[in-house]
Amino acid sequence: MFDKTMTFTVNEDKEAELKKNLTAIYDALTEKGYNPINQIVGYILSEDPTYITTHNNARNLIRHIDRDELLQVLVRSYLNS
Repeated sequence: MFDKTMTFTVNEDKEAELKKNLTAIYDALTEKGYNPINQIVGYILSEDPTYITTHNNARNLIRHIDRDELLQVLVRSYLNS
């Protein structure tokens, strides 16, 4: 019954939008003096948007990013580099 592997994919357009938004979030965190990597990881692990600053609408942007899609893109990028 559960012997099939589920698949998950993100299309290229969605990936480009995700990268654009994540870059904007990274920049906003940097501008406010936060360690952007730590803050983004905190958000990914907890899904608590308070890890992300409201500066430049970054918190609203992170709420529109699906964590599963984000993780897929990050893992693919890490393994392909």
